[in-house]
Amino acid sequence: MAKSHFHLHNHPDNCHLRWSREIPPVLTVPSGSEITLELPDGGGNQITRENTAAGTAVSSFDVSRADPGVGPIYIEDAEPGDVLRVDFLAIEPIADYGWTAVFPGFGLLCDDEEFVLGAGAPKIFDLGRPGQEDWVADRGYVVFRAGDGKEGKEGKEGKEEIRIPYRPFLGLVGVAPAEGEHSMIPPLDTGGNIDTRSLGVGSSLYLPVKVPGALLSLGDGHAAQGDGEVCGTAIETCMRATVRVTIEKEKKRWVKSPWVLTAERDAAVSGGREFMCLGVDSDLREATRKAVRGVVGWLEAEKALDRVDAYMLVSIAGHLRMCEVVDMPNYAIGCAVPLDIFVPLPFES
Repeated sequence: MAKSHFHLHNHPDNCHLRWSREIPPVLTVPSGSEITLELPDGGGNQITRENTAAGTAVSSFDVSRADPGVGPIYIEDAEPGDVLRVDFLAIEPIADYGWTAVFPGFGLLCDDEEFVLGAGAPKIFDLGRPGQEDWVADRGYVVFRAGDGKEGKEGKEGKEEIRIPYRPFLGLVGVAPAEGEHSMIPPLDTGGNIDTRSLGVGSSLYLPVKVPGALLSLGDGHAAQGDGEVCGTAIETCMRATVRVTIEKEKKRWVKSPWVLTAERDAAVSGGREFMCLGVDSDLREATRKAVRGVVGWLEAEKALDRVDAYMLVSIAGHLRMCEVVDMPNYAIGCAVPLDIFVPLPFES
């Protein structure tokens, strides 16, 4: 039987600027569907080449329009206690440029004087056009700084070109919380603005369902980002993404926050695929503790380890990473376990 395929366009009626179970869905799909979405950038398309050149991009920026989510999407048969799996099938820019900016009062070093004074014009990156020789997906990198072609001596003369590996992903993927109304900017236990660079093509995200239909929303496309997104922005750009959504009915009580199954392509970087729990909290240490507890719970439930052995395994084989550290008041800390320590490998396709 053919899979259902749906399209959701970037239109004001399809976007929202808060998390709430009260927001009516803009699309209803069955479990197993594939959905192609056109997504605004994380700034709500407020940063352009033109206002950057005019010097007004940051001064006119309205933070209340930041991190719009496209959705919500109602997934049939999803109930609280289920798990929503989101598989990322395709992600590509639909704009010919991306941007990075330092905003006053925002970012990990926002109190440092030089960065307060340095907040201003965004840096614009050319992404090219599909089918042309400068298309970012074909060349595989974004130019951060062009070289000047001069021979340097011990790095003191000339400027080498700086190339950033092109690794597109969506920074915002989440479902509606059980109660309350929440800002789009900080991450939540139900996902949202988790800014986790492992969520590229070939990866999967597992989210705890808190309300009927799950109410999934996506946005905040990035052409590249470092772990932590420390200045507060990545290479922000409009994206077209295709995902598959699947409701898993078996009770996975260890899924209390977002989990990431990394892509095969990340194996060359990390040494193998990983399964990573995101701990989300306003306290950095508690966010880390949540991530570790999550992995311990998974090892106990799925790998037949007692909690003490599981805790020791995380200590000798796990990896901690700061996935998102700037969207206050919450941090998202990842605790990842390499899957090649299990023989045979789980999650084999």
